[in-house]
Amino acid sequence: MAKYRNDLPQCHGGTFLTDGGMETTLIFHDGADLPHFASFVLMETAEGRALLTKYYESYLAIARRQGVGFVLDTPTWRANPDWGTKLGYDADALKAINVRSIVFLKSLRAKWESAQTPCVISGAIGPRGDGYKAGNMDADEAEAYHAAQIAAFAEAGADMTTAFTLNTINEAVGIARAARIIGLPCAISFTVETDGRLVGGATLREAIETVDRETQNAPVYFMINCAYPTHFERALQAGEGWMKRIHGVRANASAKSDAELDESETLDAGDPLDLGQRYRRLQQTFPTMRILGGCCGTDHRHVAAICEACVPPRELSA
Repeated sequence: MAKYRNDLPQCHGGTFLTDGGMETTLIFHDGADLPHFASFVLMETAEGRALLTKYYESYLAIARRQGVGFVLDTPTWRANPDWGTKLGYDADALKAINVRSIVFLKSLRAKWESAQTPCVISGAIGPRGDGYKAGNMDADEAEAYHAAQIAAFAEAGADMTTAFTLNTINEAVGIARAARIIGLPCAISFTVETDGRLVGGATLREAIETVDRETQNAPVYFMINCAYPTHFERALQAGEGWMKRIHGVRANASAKSDAELDESETLDAGDPLDLGQRYRRLQQTFPTMRILGGCCGTDHRHVAAICEACVPPRELSA
């Protein structure tokens, strides 16, 4: 049974952390073999699950220490039909892995949740194709394509679903529609290029306003991920109504472009303390940004620095 599906605590204020760059951490720091950048394969073995447990608990410890909430996202960014086929997973196997991932996070919540640290379980969705290249689905096709994964999350008792690294409006619309029909709250997280626009040229404002218009405001909120703060700061406009729909940021550690990161064979971890200060300035200008985490290149050090920079003293004493 879902604990928070009908009343998501992060929608009521306060700071919520998330994890960082799961795949980059597991590959570059832990030496994990993630074919096609798919971390869900670790769910198949005891050793893999132990590695994931270690990964998540490094972040949950920060949230507990600081007395803030946490959004637990499943390791299922690649667990959709196209990527599943490349990895040898049919529809039944994908459903099983998506369900198992929710159950896995429930066990972590049982261990780490407290009154000061509510833990929301979110099923993570990735784009059908590559997060750095524009897809060509229309909204109806996207709705049908992503529905099975969302339904598996709902069946397993997820509180919500979050679609990360989306770069087309149509795919976001389809996911939001599917989640609404299935009855699972959803968040939409866009990625942008160095000019602050989606890869196809749409602005963040256009993307958010179009998704809201086409889905009757179906997403509970929007986020930005897989981009460095200097890439998207110019796209943000204080005082604009659409900005109030952005509740979270999961930035990259590196200021490199998506194309540069995609081709990189080494990890650019950037400067955690500097990233934390950039988050602080973002949050001071846009106070609705209260779901804070990282993406490519970030790890628990970056999230700790972000938390230290952004959590007010009254929360630190909770």
